Amino acid sequence: MAKIAFILLCHKDPDAIIRQAQSLTAVGDYMSIHFDARASKEAFQKIKTALADNPNVTFAKKRIKCGWGEWSLVQATLYAVEAAVESFPRATHFYMLSGDCMAIKSAEYAHEFLDRRDCDYVESFDYFNSDWIKTGWKEERLIYRHWFNERTQKRRFYAMFELQKRLGLTREIPRDIEVMIGSQWWCLRRRTVEWILDFTRTRKDVMRFFSSTWIPDETFFQTLVRHLVPEHEIESRTLTFLMFSDYGMPITFYNDHYDLLLSQDFLFARKISPEAMELRRRLGVLYSSDGSKFQISNEGRSLYKFLSEKGRIGRRFAPRFWEKESSLGRERELLIVVCKKWHVAKRLLDRVRQMTNIPCIEYLFNEDSCDLPDLGGIQSTMGKRHRHRRALVRMLFDYYETERMVVCMDPANLDLMEDFARDRSSTRLLEIECAFSDDYLIGHAMRIGLAGDRTSKETLERLLPTVRNDMVHESDRIRDANFEHLTRMREVDGRDPNARAVAEFLRIPDQTAQDIVGLDHLYAD
Repeated sequence: MAKIAFILLCHKDPDAIIRQAQSLTAVGDYMSIHFDARASKEAFQKIKTALADNPNVTFAKKRIKCGWGEWSLVQATLYAVEAAVESFPRATHFYMLSGDCMAIKSAEYAHEFLDRRDCDYVESFDYFNSDWIKTGWKEERLIYRHWFNERTQKRRFYAMFELQKRLGLTREIPRDIEVMIGSQWWCLRRRTVEWILDFTRTRKDVMRFFSSTWIPDETFFQTLVRHLVPEHEIESRTLTFLMFSDYGMPITFYNDHYDLLLSQDFLFARKISPEAMELRRRLGVLYSSDGSKFQISNEGRSLYKFLSEKGRIGRRFAPRFWEKESSLGRERELLIVVCKKWHVAKRLLDRVRQMTNIPCIEYLFNEDSCDLPDLGGIQSTMGKRHRHRRALVRMLFDYYETERMVVCMDPANLDLMEDFARDRSSTRLLEIECAFSDDYLIGHAMRIGLAGDRTSKETLERLLPTVRNDMVHESDRIRDANFEHLTRMREVDGRDPNARAVAEFLRIPDQTAQDIVGLDHLYAD
């Protein structure tokens, strides 16, 4: 069975480090600690004293001062790895951790997980061809030498960079090395770690190269593992669950994230808030538990993306102003059916087709599969449809040789509605307000990736109010936009009020509107 030697890099909160070490070694795993030399001797001594009688804990033989983006982080890791290899001959895996990390599975689960496949878990993506680096320097990290800390010695850092750039003092990457990049939170097998340590002793040229690259903790181990280990023995992923905000800041987890963390397909998570004492207590107990079962739904990142992109009132992500294109035509009338339940709107459009001669197009801005004529390629991708929205709709008017046309839109497409409402043509909207049962909301959450088949009942119960409120908010935004021609039909209303709404929207006789809304299963899910 797998036995893990945790490689812990830390620099603060000795009490938390002591608890972390005691929790992770209580079931027979090991820990090698590098405590930053920038921290006080008293704090380090407190840790050593508290863990002195624990045979499963060792310390890096040398403490160094670490700085973000520096080689010192890699060197500290190597010191801790060397101590672990020497002290724990029975360790089969070496797992990189920080003081902000905590287990989100039991040791029993973690050991069984590692036993399933003989491989190394490390993000390892091609440095130049992947999009792992979203913004900022890329090649500059490698071809120039970086000796100063960008955060604490900013003037020296950039002065040295500009000098090398002006003088053309670039360098080559070692010829037999293909640089890779990824998260610094890895889990490697003992054989791989021993190969890496041997490599560091024999390839001084590679060590010199990485020692003056910028942010080498994202490239050093990632590159060496790919260089030394067959590709089929590498799983290019991290086993530590972490997320970043739009501003590149790590997301912090708190007491109410316990169930969410346990449902993710990872063994550890960072960053756990120092103030989340109840979360830390529960996760500490969890690692030593026996027989714990985990329902893996893995919706954490999609849920965070969903919630954060919605912003807040005042809407942090304001609607974009799309490029302005020529008018649809002053005499034309665009009729927009707005409904969250797409199948309801499609049934209504099918009735409109049967009862009138108005061309009807379904969710052309939401569904790739929407049936559209060939308009010279402008309809070929969703991106083109949105970018050239007015041109697309104008061409559809021309294609159907009509002055009136009905289209469907999702309530989230407020920017589209507002853009068309500003056009010289006439725009009329019909919002269909449907009832949303819990079963429907669960299905909706699954369709958009917020939940899965294994999402726990408790997670769904917390998620449903958020999804329901989001739909209400979309409807409120439409009403707050004060469209000149907006009518509404509601599932809870009777046939007559809804027929009047449709008659006003389409400007058709009341009897025709009665026939359109008279479909018995119009609102059925």
